[in-house]
Amino acid sequence: MKRILPSLRPSLLGLCAVVATGCTIEAPDFSGKSCESVSDCPRPYTCVAARPGAGRTCEVLNGPGTSDPNTGPVPTWCQDIQPILAANCVSVCHGTTTTGSGRADFRLDVYEADGGIAGAQLMAPRIHARTVVFRTMPPPAASPQPTEEQRDLIDRWASGGAPFCETAGTDGGS
Repeated sequence: MKRILPSLRPSLLGLCAVVATGCTIEAPDFSGKSCESVSDCPRPYTCVAARPGAGRTCEVLNGPGTSDPNTGPVPTWCQDIQPILAANCVSVCHGTTTTGSGRADFRLDVYEADGGIAGAQLMAPRIHARTVVFRTMPPPAASPQPTEEQRDLIDRWASGGAPFCETAGTDGGS
C-alpha cells in the first residue's frame, strides 16, 4: 500500500493543477483524419473514400434505413434538415461565406458536391458525428444551437442514408 500512495500523489496533484487552472479535456474528433485502413480509425469511425479529392478519411457511417422504425419516416434534406442547417450552420460558417469556419472544402447550404466542394450529402457522416455524437458543432459559444428534437432529426437523417426529398428523386441540385 505504501508504494501505491507515493505514485498516486503526483497524479492527484497533477489533476488538482489541471482543475485549478480551468483546463478541460475534450473528446477528439477524428472525422476527416487521413487513414489507410480501418485500424487507423477509432470506433465508431471507419476508413472510407467519402470526400471528393481527400483520399481516405475516418468517418462515422450508418447504413441506409437504419433509423429506428418507431420514430416515423426518415427525415429528408428538403423538408427537415436544410432548414436546421440554414439556421444553425450556414449563416456564418458553412455556406457561401466561410469566414467563421475557415473551411472552403465543403458547404452545408447545398446537398450534392459541386466543383470539388462537398455538400451536405457527402458530409452527412461528419454532420452526424459533430452534431449528434460529440456535440462539438455548432461550437458551444455559437448561437443559436439546434434543439434536441433537431439533433434527433439529424441523427435519423444521417442514419437513414441522408435522403434528399421524398418526391423529387435524388438529383439534389444546389
